[in-house]
Amino acid sequence: MSFNPQGRATAIGSFPHKDPDATCDLILNTIPEIPVWPQLPGMDFRELMDFQYSEGLPRTVLDETEQRMYFDTTGDFSSEFEQFYENVLAENLDYFHITPQFSRGIYHMEKKLAAKDLSAITYFKSQITGPVTFGLSIQDESKKAIYYNEVFRDVVVKGITMKARWMLKRFSALGCNQICFVDEPVLSAFGSSTYVSVQRPDVVGCLGEVVAAVKKDGALTGTHCCGNTEWTILIDAGVDIINFDAYEFGETIAFYPEQVKEFLQKGGVLAWGIVPTSDKIIQETPESLVQKLENAIDHLAGKGIEKSLIWDRCLLTPSCGTGSLSVELSEKVMECLAGVSRKVQSA
Repeated sequence: MSFNPQGRATAIGSFPHKDPDATCDLILNTIPEIPVWPQLPGMDFRELMDFQYSEGLPRTVLDETEQRMYFDTTGDFSSEFEQFYENVLAENLDYFHITPQFSRGIYHMEKKLAAKDLSAITYFKSQITGPVTFGLSIQDESKKAIYYNEVFRDVVVKGITMKARWMLKRFSALGCNQICFVDEPVLSAFGSSTYVSVQRPDVVGCLGEVVAAVKKDGALTGTHCCGNTEWTILIDAGVDIINFDAYEFGETIAFYPEQVKEFLQKGGVLAWGIVPTSDKIIQETPESLVQKLENAIDHLAGKGIEKSLIWDRCLLTPSCGTGSLSVELSEKVMECLAGVSRKVQSA
C-alpha cells in the first residue's frame, strides 16, 4: 500500500476530555483526513494505555480500589491458557473485543462516523499499546514486570495482536484504508540501566509479530515513541510509519541516515511529532512550528536523503498524546496541528 501523506496530520490517541462526543468532533474538525478514535483516561482509569487492552487476557486482576492491574501467575492456569490460545488459533477476534467500559472513544467515534459523509477520510487510525511497553509496565502479583515471564510475555504479544486485528475489523465498515499504531513509548529507555536485560532481538521479535499480523490484514502499521531511541529497531520490526517527538528530538532520526534513506525509498513514512504536548505549546504558532519542521527536515536531507522524498513521506502529529494536558491546551495542540498541516500542504 503506497502512502505519501505530504503533510497530512493525525493524532497519537489520548485526550483529557470527559465528553466523548465533543472529543470526536474536535478530531473530525482538526484532522479530517486521518482521524483517530480517542482514548479518554480522564473519564476512567480503565482507559489508561496500560489497562485499556487487558480485557480477555488470562489471569489479569483489576484492583479498582488501588486502580491497579496485574497478572496473577500463581497456581494452575492451564485451563485459562487453553481457552485463550484456542481463540487465538481460531482467529476469533470477537473474543478479544474492547468493551465500552474500557474505551468509550471507539464506540462514540464509530457512531459519529456512521452518520457522517466519509469522503474526506483517506485513512482511519487506531492505536494500541505495544507488547514491550505493555509487558514492562504491567506487573505480576510480586510486582515484577510481566515481560520477564516468557510464558506470559507470549500471552501479551498474542493478546495485543488479536485486539489490534479486532479494531481493524471493527472499523472496516468505513470502507477506507486503515492505520494501526503499535505504540512503544518505553523504547525511549531502551539500553538504559533500568532495562539492561531487555534484549534487542526480543524487542524486534515481539513488536514484529504484531506488526506482521496487522499488515497481513491490509493495514499500515506505525509505532510512536515519544523520546529518543534506536530508531532502527522499528525499521527492523517492519513498521511502515515511525512516529517521533520532532519538537524535542527532531535531529535524532538523522543518527541513522543510511537506514532511514532505505526506509523512505521503500515506502516508509516519518511521522514528525512537531507540535509540543506541554505548556510549550503556549508560545508556539503554526508558523513557528513549520519553521522548526523545515529546519529538522533540512538537517536530515543534509545526511544525503533527497528532500522531496522526505516531504512526500511526511506525516504530522503532536509530539505525544494530549491526555495529561488541560482541555484548553489539548485543543490548542490540535488547532496548531491543523494549521501546520494546512501550511505544509499548500506550500
